[in-house]
Amino acid sequence: MPHVISVNLGRATAVPYTAAPGGLTGIGKRPAEGPVQVAVPGPRGAAGSGLAGDAVCDLRVHGGDDQAVYAYAREDLDRWERELDRTLTPGMFGENLTTTGIDVNEALIGERWRIGGQVELEVTSGRIPCRTFAGWLDVSGWVKRFTQEARPGPFFRVLTPGPIKAGDPITVLSRPDHEVTVAFLFRAMTTEPGLLPRVMAAEDTLNASYAEDIRARLARTASG
Repeated sequence: MPHVISVNLGRATAVPYTAAPGGLTGIGKRPAEGPVQVAVPGPRGAAGSGLAGDAVCDLRVHGGDDQAVYAYAREDLDRWERELDRTLTPGMFGENLTTTGIDVNEALIGERWRIGGQVELEVTSGRIPCRTFAGWLDVSGWVKRFTQEARPGPFFRVLTPGPIKAGDPITVLSRPDHEVTVAFLFRAMTTEPGLLPRVMAAEDTLNASYAEDIRARLARTASG
């Protein structure tokens, strides 16, 4: 049965490889003990993580309502362990939820999940790799390698707050009637821009900042 292996929280840590204010990042997350409260954090630019106790240090590009929770599959961590020949513990990719038993990259934008008995989340987008992620892992060419794999893991908005913990089951409550999965969106925004017009079928539930970027890119294409 699909479930959460761990709920992971990060602490603000000073590092030399981020452009975040103060040189701080919360990317290195570790499993929490006991339940963690999940809530609607607030608008992007003013609010951070949807998980209590989880540090988000660069509010310009991280956190906020449409990026309140980030998940990554244990199965995908295992794949990268083999590729990189190193141990990747839960939270190592900066994910709040390390999951198993469900292909998180085939989740549709707008798909709704229940975690445990109360929390409901909605898929909004996929993670775009950044300089901080590359610096944290210290892998040469990491952004390109991660991008080529096109298994970014999903961001969620919080629809129903509540507690979550390791072992909570994951139930897919609904799936919208379009083709735009997390992986499809990621490819459209990175290696296959020709897919961008099709992404707009998911516009109503898409991460607002991604939707704004895609509309601008489509407008430039149309005018050029």
